[in-house]
Amino acid sequence: MLQQFIDDLEAPVSARRFGSGWFAGFFGLLLACAGFGLVVALRYPDWFSMPELASAEKTSWFRPVVHFVLLASYALALLSLLLRRRKAIGFTALVIGMAAALLGGANVSPRETHDWGIFFGVDFFVVNLIAAGLIFAPIERFWPHNRDQRLFRTEWREDLFYYLISSMLVQVFTYLALAPSSIINANTGSLAGIRAAIGGQPWLLQFVEAMILTDLAQYWFHRAFHRVPFLWGFHAVHHSAKAMDWLAGARMHFVEIILLRGVTSLPLLTFGFLPSVMQAYVALVYVYSGLVHANLKGDFDRFGHVMVTPRFHHWHHGIEKEAIDVNFAIHFPLWDKLFGTFYFPKGKWPSGYGVPEKVPNGYWKQLAYPFVRRQKAAEAAKGE
Repeated sequence: MLQQFIDDLEAPVSARRFGSGWFAGFFGLLLACAGFGLVVALRYPDWFSMPELASAEKTSWFRPVVHFVLLASYALALLSLLLRRRKAIGFTALVIGMAAALLGGANVSPRETHDWGIFFGVDFFVVNLIAAGLIFAPIERFWPHNRDQRLFRTEWREDLFYYLISSMLVQVFTYLALAPSSIINANTGSLAGIRAAIGGQPWLLQFVEAMILTDLAQYWFHRAFHRVPFLWGFHAVHHSAKAMDWLAGARMHFVEIILLRGVTSLPLLTFGFLPSVMQAYVALVYVYSGLVHANLKGDFDRFGHVMVTPRFHHWHHGIEKEAIDVNFAIHFPLWDKLFGTFYFPKGKWPSGYGVPEKVPNGYWKQLAYPFVRRQKAAEAAKGE
């Protein structure tokens, strides 16, 4: 059954035409998973809900939205079952939607749980996936750079799992990433005047300054992960994706996620930027990461010299010799120009993506890869 479900999701384009029931099944599945996740978060808020989203979940409109999502998933699942010869997607969507109803649906009551102070961001994952999916999946379909690349391309399951882990463990990652900032702030009282001056600036100016400052920090962080062999083992996991789309940006080793978030938050916390500026910047990074990895056409030959575009960042992932160690900037190519790592040939795209070394497939093997990489290289050398 599982293999039938996967085959149906990965069906060729000819089997996904409008009227075939594939799109009804896909969106029914998407809404069913979203509804199920939100019901779980409502039922066990201490374990599966982010405190930042709790206020939204208590509003008068939230539960009607959940109810609508579940009803829409049922309708689309049934439509898919009626139209499609293969029933796997529609049947799976229906089962997940029914499971959400059995948990209590939109009228579910919170259950008492043992509050250990640790939560898993199920609602955060659902919101992220729905928001990013609704933004990027349609535009990748209608304006793709690579028209032969499917929505469910090779390795999509691995990258979706990365997306799940980074969202579910958001509390753990945030705590570890912010720990250095807390220590530094506690021992840098001399910066109080600078913090007050920066915090008193107009909000928009702070936001622009935050982008510039964090981008400079991330440039050197990113470059270090390419130049230091041990750090490259972690970053190679991200570069091992052989196809580029919005979901590929989620493929990051948890060690790199923690260090990257720490580097991003360190200058903002140390210099006293407003919390709302930090929150807005984090939201921008989530969207921007999906954008620059997306399978979107558009050369943007001029604009790519000012802001990082998909083609600019795709060259960072390219397999060509000239694509090695270039385009480290996250937002502003200016840093690459200043430090000699800028590469943006007019109208030209990479011929492929990936890394020369063999990074294993699967989340758990990739999790261990940086720690066994040298051993595997030595064994391969002996075998030759």
